[in-house]
Parts: sequence; C-alpha cells; structure tokens
Amino acid sequence: MKYSPRYRLFPNTQQREQLEWTVDVVRQVYNDALGKYKEVPRDAGTLRQRVRSIRDELPSMKSWWSELNDVYSTVLQNAVMRIRDNVKSLQELQKQGSGAGELKWKAPREFRSFTYNKKGFELDKKSGPSGRGTLTLKKIAGDNITVPIRLHRDFPEHDSIQQLTVKQDTTSAWHVSFTIKTDSPEKPAVDEIDVSDCVGIDLGITTFIHDSDGREIGRLDLSEDRERLERAQRSLSRKQHGSNNWSEQRRRLAEVHQRMSNKKRDFKHKLAHFYTTSYDAVFLEDLNVKSVLEGDGNARNTQEVGWRDLIRIFEHHGRKNGCHVITVEPAGTTKECASCGVSTEKPLWVREHSCPTCGFSTDRDLNAAANILHRGVEELGVVHSESTPAETATATSTDGSCLAAVVDASRVVEAGSRVLKEPASTRE
Repeated sequence: MKYSPRYRLFPNTQQREQLEWTVDVVRQVYNDALGKYKEVPRDAGTLRQRVRSIRDELPSMKSWWSELNDVYSTVLQNAVMRIRDNVKSLQELQKQGSGAGELKWKAPREFRSFTYNKKGFELDKKSGPSGRGTLTLKKIAGDNITVPIRLHRDFPEHDSIQQLTVKQDTTSAWHVSFTIKTDSPEKPAVDEIDVSDCVGIDLGITTFIHDSDGREIGRLDLSEDRERLERAQRSLSRKQHGSNNWSEQRRRLAEVHQRMSNKKRDFKHKLAHFYTTSYDAVFLEDLNVKSVLEGDGNARNTQEVGWRDLIRIFEHHGRKNGCHVITVEPAGTTKECASCGVSTEKPLWVREHSCPTCGFSTDRDLNAAANILHRGVEELGVVHSESTPAETATATSTDGSCLAAVVDASRVVEAGSRVLKEPASTRE
C-alpha cells in the first residue's frame, strides 16, 4: 500500500524565500502548460498523451525561460503532469453531477507545493537530537539547501521513496510528505473471524460515536478554540483590508483554523487506529452526508464530525493494520429493533429504544450500532451463532436498561494505544 507520512520543516529566512520562489516558478509553469493544453485538440491522443506532449517541451523552454534552469527537472515535469490528475478529478465531479466547470489558472494563494520523483532529495534521519533530522533539496532557486525536519514519529520501513512533496500551508508553515510503498498486513480470513472480534459504529447524536460493544466516545471540547476563533475574526474585521496589520491578523486567524483542524484530524486518526488494531472487522454507516445536511435533524453535528472523512480515515487504517472496514446501508438502523427486527418510528429527541413487540429496551444509538454490526456481519459473510445482535454485541442489565462504557474524548490520547487513559466509567 501507499503511505504518505507528513513532517514539519523548519527553513531559515533565506531558505523560506528560496522555497517560495520555487513554488512561484512551478506555478507559472503549470499555468503556461494549462494554456497550451486547452489549445490541444481532443483527437490528438489520450489525456496522458496530450499532457505528455506539453511536458516534453520543457527542455527547449529553458533556452528562453532562464528560471527553469534553477528548478529540478522532475519538479517541473510533475507540475505539468498535475494537469492530468486535475482533469481526471474534474471529470469525476462532472460525472457526479456537481456542475464543475473547467480548469483555471492558479493564483499564488492557490498553488503552494511542488513534488520530486524518487531523486533530487536526501533525508538524513540520524543527524541532530532525537526526533530531528535534515532534508536536502536539490536546485531550490538554483541551490541545494539543507532544511531541519522534525520526525515526530518513526519513518515506516520501505524499499524506496516514490515521491516527496513540499508544501506551505495557510499559516506559512512548511511541511513535507513522503509517498512510500509498504507491505500491507494480510487481513484475517472471513471464515476465521469471530463476531466478538467485530464492531459496529453509529454516528452519535449526543456523543461523537457509539459502538456495538456499548462504548461511547464523547465529542471534542473545542469551546476555547471557538472563542479564540471569534476573537480573531472580530479583530480581522477591524483591520484595514490589505494593510500589513490585516495580513498579520489573517495569518493568526489561519493558525486558529489550522489548530482546530489538526485537533479534529488527530482525534479521528487515533480513534481509527484504536478500532482497527482492536478488532478484525469494523462496520460503519454509509451515510448520504449531503442529504443529512439538507435535512432538519442532526445536520450541524454531522457536519462537525465530518463523517465521510472519518470513513476515509478508517479505511486507510484498515489497510494499514490488516482490518476489514465495511460500510453498510444506514436506512432503518435506528428504527429497527436489534432484538426482533421490528421497526418503530421515533423522533430524534427520543434517546431510548423501547420495542413494543418484544419489550427490548436500550440506548437508541446502541441499538443502531448493533444493527450496523448485524448488517456488516452479513455483508462480510462472517459465520455467527443464532443469537441476536443485541445478545451478541451489546451489554444490557437484567432490567433491560443499557450498560455502556462512557469514554470522554480527552481520554483518546495516544495514537497506537489499544487501551484508554483510564478505565471507562459505566452508565446505567
């Protein structure tokens, strides 16, 4: 599988200027190539052939465009080939009926990266104190520069680095992503999986998620970050647009946004790692997020969770950790009884599932998670006993009330940890 670890770079002032200069030249090459691409007839070949014909003109362009001589050749080639990837993405959006138009020239704020292929860089992981190293990049504004890099996690074992992408984010910080190929662990055979090693996960209403083993994961507390965001936005609105103070405040506002985004992404990755290393199979709802957001119900919470992004992260960790990650049809998971299968209408504010047919009673989200588990087990083909999902996967007390582990979001603290920071409390 392809894996792209991302690390922070710490260039000095001169190196920052050289990196920014390189990004701008690469952007101009992209815009120039895009203009030529639009003039190439469609019958001149396949998409790949048409873009490659433009890429092959780069050597001759160096005679009149002197700046190209100060940029590594594969970096320029990747800038042109980016058109092919962008056209493919655009065509996919058009097939989905998104109404996407055509590719446009990139302004400086819209183009922030460049990419090497296999050569043109050298990573030294042994230099500096623990967690530090250096990255040497060739032909950055004509010079070879050596930039400090923070290796905050171990570099995965690999045969070779396929690509290296250097990018500046909206806060002006620089990062580097390595695209490498690693051996994917084999997923367990379906006939060897036990239902007890499977889990269904439901998007919670009052919590972040709720799983079929009775575990609730609370939402991240971003109240302080939201207050900081509001103050930064008010401060920006009082600045004169385009002034130095306005530019500086806009950068600070971007840092607040970035901090919140980092917290959410880190939280999702840690959750996905926990579940995919603790279970052989994880089942999630294949929600139509657009329809949910357009509805009158839980739109705000769904948007804050970023369910589609969460599924993508789970799928990535499933490939990385050898775990089956399956999405199932979400319709009716809340209404159906996990014990007898009878559907019962209930408004969103009703948080308890109580079946009028069989008398089974439990938390609404726990009931939905058990149904997701049952559907996932059937779709994957796991052989299970005749016991119902509620009997197999949920913990209930003798009086029928829910007995669930309540886990606060702040306790999901360490990526790779199979245990939580402290024992989960029990909600009766």
